[in-house]
Order: sequence, then structure tokens, then C-alpha cells
Amino acid sequence: MIINTLSVIIPAYNEERTIHLILNKVKAVELISGIQKEVIIVNDCSKDDTEGAILRYKEANPDLPISYFKHDVNKGKGAALHTGIAKATGEYLIIQDADLEYDPDEYNDLLKPVVNGFADVVYGSRFMGSNPHRILFFWHTIGNRWLTFASNMFSNLNLTDMETCYKLFNTKMLQGITLTEKRFGFEPEVTIKMSRIPHIRIYEVGISYYGRTYYEGKKIGWKDGVRAIYCILKYGLFKAN
Repeated sequence: MIINTLSVIIPAYNEERTIHLILNKVKAVELISGIQKEVIIVNDCSKDDTEGAILRYKEANPDLPISYFKHDVNKGKGAALHTGIAKATGEYLIIQDADLEYDPDEYNDLLKPVVNGFADVVYGSRFMGSNPHRILFFWHTIGNRWLTFASNMFSNLNLTDMETCYKLFNTKMLQGITLTEKRFGFEPEVTIKMSRIPHIRIYEVGISYYGRTYYEGKKIGWKDGVRAIYCILKYGLFKAN
């Protein structure tokens, strides 16, 4: 498949300190095969000056195509992704958090299986390969691995990192399924629903991970893990739409 444009979906909530830094990285990366970028930022009703930081960056960098949208009330990361996915026009799209935990320099690693004609979906795994990984929370790692295992049971995939941010999708395929989870339940829902598309080709590549502590702004917590378990059962066992 020929890819002309990659849509970069960035959900943002209270990221005024880092949004310009991640946008600099997105701007700097040169994609393989002459692929162009469109950046879609969805501000999920931030309480800080995330909006001002985005608009200032957009004005100062007219050579980077940025589309900006915002929610009038906070709806959750999943809801921000729904908005961004609906607005994407590139043949493929990738999810990019507004913090600095994931490195846009690795977009090409995820694109290669697609450009070479092998994949429709590519996940970036924090648990495979020899790339740098910040050492942080033991129980988070155990939780991520358990949730991935449970998701694999129902999706019949052998992913190593279902909860990863870096997910590269065929845009039309993703826009063709109904997504309902408004928070971090997005991850198991989209994984299980995509796995049911006939003949879909899902790949996984190793990526770096520069994780944050809660002091540095990390937002996901144990309640999100409980919701993820619920979503795995809801969309996997009961096959809810």
C-alpha cells in the first residue's frame, strides 16, 4: 500500500510543560518513503495553559501541519482519541502521547512492516528489543503483562504489550469500527475489536520507553487497571459492540 500521509494523533491534558518538546520531536523526524505528516492535537479540557502552548507553537511553526481541537469538558484519553481518529485523513495513523515517554524517532520502525507490505497494524512494545527503558514501577510492569496476557486470551494474539501508547493503524480499518471507551479502556477495546477484522495483519516491534513518575505527571492509576480488566471481559468474553 502506498502511504502518502501519516496522521499523528496527540491527546493532551495538562501538558503545557512538554507539548512543545514533543512537537519539536514530531517535526524533526523524517519519515521513510517520503511519507508526510499531519498532526492532530485534541486538548481534553486542560486546566493549565496547554491550549496557549499549542497555539503559540502552531503559529511559530507554520511548516508543520497541525489541526487543533478541544473538548469543552474533560472526557478522558479515549474520548480525545475518538475525536482525533475521526479527523484523521492519512492512510495510516499513529497515537502519540503529549509527554516525553515515547520517542517519535521510532515512527519509522513501526512504519517499515507496513511500507514493506506485511502489516495493517503495528504495536510498539516496551517489553521486547534492546532499546532504552527507564526502570520504574514493578507492579505496573506486572499489571501491564497480566492485562496483555488476559487480552491475548480473548483476541488470540501473542502481543507482549497491549497497553503501549504506540499503535499504528490503517486509518480506514480503525475508522470502520465503533469505539466507546472514553478513558484508558481504549487500549483493550481497540485491540480486541481490531483482532476480529478478517485477515488483519498485526505486527509488533520493540521501542524505547522513557517513563514518567507520578511526580513528573504520570496519570494512569490502579482504577484504570480495574477498568481495563472489565473491558477485556466486556469486549472479549461477552463480545460487546
